[in-house]
Amino acid sequence: MHLTVQGSPGYHRDGGHSCNNFLLDPVALTEALLAFDTTNPPGQERLCALYVADILQSGGLSVTVDEFAVGRANVIAYLPGIEAGAPFVLTGHLDTVPIGANHWASNPIGAVKRDCKIYGRGASDMKSGVAAIVTAALEIAANHRIRNGLAVIFTAGEEVGCAGARSLVDRGLHPPRASALLVAEPTSNQPAVGHKGALYMNARTSGVAAHSSMPGLGVNAVYRAARAIAKIEGYAFSEKHDLFGSPTINVGMVSGGMNVNSVPDSAAFTMDVRSVPGQTHRKVLNQLREYLGSEVDIEPFVDMPSVATDPTHDFVKLVLEVMAKIESKPTGIGVLPFFTDASVLQPALQCPTVILGPGEPSMAHQTDEFCYVDKIRTAAEAMVQIACSWDRHIAT
Repeated sequence: MHLTVQGSPGYHRDGGHSCNNFLLDPVALTEALLAFDTTNPPGQERLCALYVADILQSGGLSVTVDEFAVGRANVIAYLPGIEAGAPFVLTGHLDTVPIGANHWASNPIGAVKRDCKIYGRGASDMKSGVAAIVTAALEIAANHRIRNGLAVIFTAGEEVGCAGARSLVDRGLHPPRASALLVAEPTSNQPAVGHKGALYMNARTSGVAAHSSMPGLGVNAVYRAARAIAKIEGYAFSEKHDLFGSPTINVGMVSGGMNVNSVPDSAAFTMDVRSVPGQTHRKVLNQLREYLGSEVDIEPFVDMPSVATDPTHDFVKLVLEVMAKIESKPTGIGVLPFFTDASVLQPALQCPTVILGPGEPSMAHQTDEFCYVDKIRTAAEAMVQIACSWDRHIAT
């Protein structure tokens, strides 16, 4: 279902949060976004999506809310340029991970400002980044002439396999082309030229059930899984990337058996591989199947390719120049170990990509998650300067 948003400052739907006219302050907007519970699962990003859609529309952007499942919605917004060029794209996701079992010092659904920080689930990953994008888009729309246009994409379901981005791309709702992509995931405002890929796999072993007092009559599936897991602990990939380092593998969940006094005939575990550029996931899958042998059945359930932009690309150079000027110090480049929506959007848009956002990467998914207040404002300023400077660069 697609909704073309109509409204004005103060307009709101479904008894939700009002879009008050504070919207050139990304810190206040971060606080407002943290009041929406978008923990995923289940997500339920629709109300938050409508909220940011209303704000963007009130600022002069053309906005569509793509409700691709019940309670799940993406936002696609455009600011047309003077010319029909490829737009600069800003993107972020609206969902957050669950709260977790540990006690929080303050309510995780909502914002608490303390000691120059904002606390709350999603403060770093990544509602501060979303707020910076919205604020930057409004500033560009109000005060800057942009030749090639601007696009803003907010997605649902990023945390569990980029479901919103996949739905958007599969149905062709993204811009047909882009001049560059900036992903506002948490990097503490340090530019990253890419991230590792992610291949999640379910692994299963089978056996023969028997009474536990007569184990010789059965085949223990848990033992088979345990042998496989022990082999994985010592597994080393041959690939290594100059910038991204080596791939990694981790076993995250294990289950098996039906009761204490039976030989288990089924067991399962998960594997998480973080791949590097040049390493195909098909090859990884074949390598692990051969390494673990016929006792283990492996099936992937999340497949996110790595993302990399040449550090010498003009867009990367421009981002570094802007950040060095804003921060008044040299800025280096990095790469990220976790995946982002760029795994889906960059192949569709075929453009240089930089990941840059105000959140603290070390606080992503943590108890008492926070973001520094000053970094939110810095990120919004940087996005305006990057978008406008890049627009001028590609026009020359």
